[in-house]
Amino acid sequence: MNIDMIRAAARRLEGHARRTPLLRSPFLDEIAGKPLYIKPECLQHTGSFKFRGGWSALSALSEAARASGVIAYSSGNHAQGVAYAAQLHGAPAVIVMPSDAPRLKVENTRAHGAEVVLYDRFSESREEIGASLASERGLTLIKPYDEPEVIAGQGTCGLEIAQQAAEAGVSEAEVLVCCGGGGLSSGIALALAADAPGLRVRPVEPESFDDVARSLDSGTRQHNDMTARSICDAILTPAPGELTFPILAAHCGPGLVISDDEALDAMAQAFQRLKLVVEPGGAAALAAALYHARQTDAPSLVAVATGGNVDADVFAQALARL
Repeated sequence: MNIDMIRAAARRLEGHARRTPLLRSPFLDEIAGKPLYIKPECLQHTGSFKFRGGWSALSALSEAARASGVIAYSSGNHAQGVAYAAQLHGAPAVIVMPSDAPRLKVENTRAHGAEVVLYDRFSESREEIGASLASERGLTLIKPYDEPEVIAGQGTCGLEIAQQAAEAGVSEAEVLVCCGGGGLSSGIALALAADAPGLRVRPVEPESFDDVARSLDSGTRQHNDMTARSICDAILTPAPGELTFPILAAHCGPGLVISDDEALDAMAQAFQRLKLVVEPGGAAALAAALYHARQTDAPSLVAVATGGNVDADVFAQALARL
């Protein structure tokens, strides 16, 4: 992985991905205690940053590989990103999703023309299911984070942050990124190291799924207890990726950890102050910016709101906290 791959992905994404803005609210600045900028990737195609990686991976395949079809496993956002990118490329797609994924994510994935295969995330291995189906059907597997072209696509978000921060006069900041396997965090970190070295990524995770924070602290990849539960379904992964962790270790600051309650509160604040719809996992970085800013050192913060695919009942639960 290198910056050249990210720049190449950006060229392939031009005219296809949305260039999401960098937003600011004086009310949120006050809560954070310092200038806070929000990058709303919830406004990206399919409602999350995952379209970037999906398009990057599909567009890098040969025509023959695309015609044979692709397969991905995901709790929902990578599923939708790959499914939509495949649909736009005219490629068949099979998506392996947990049976407890939000209904909206499952329905949206099917609406993009993908075949959905459900599994029990607590007793079955999505990796084994995906590998088996890929072998049986001759499909190309597009992993959610441990895939170079996916990381490159996610890194295009970092290129935008670097340019937008410079336009806003921000040369020193900590960039808080919701983190599961680390594809987005590592991609943004690589982009910022090249284009905005004064901006440093801080991965953000929910309690009981803080494998990246513990891994960065210990220097070795740590695993989660996958029997634990969190409302932040989009970023519940077993461990940091084999490809992503070395990048995170080289370029990121210490991880931050938030609670489910803080994620719900951040969702409510995003809606009230910015009129953004953000899902729990997608609000983790904003929650860290609002409620854990004392754990950051930079004069300014950037929080990436990574996704907005939330079921109505969960969103109502968040808004009830206002």
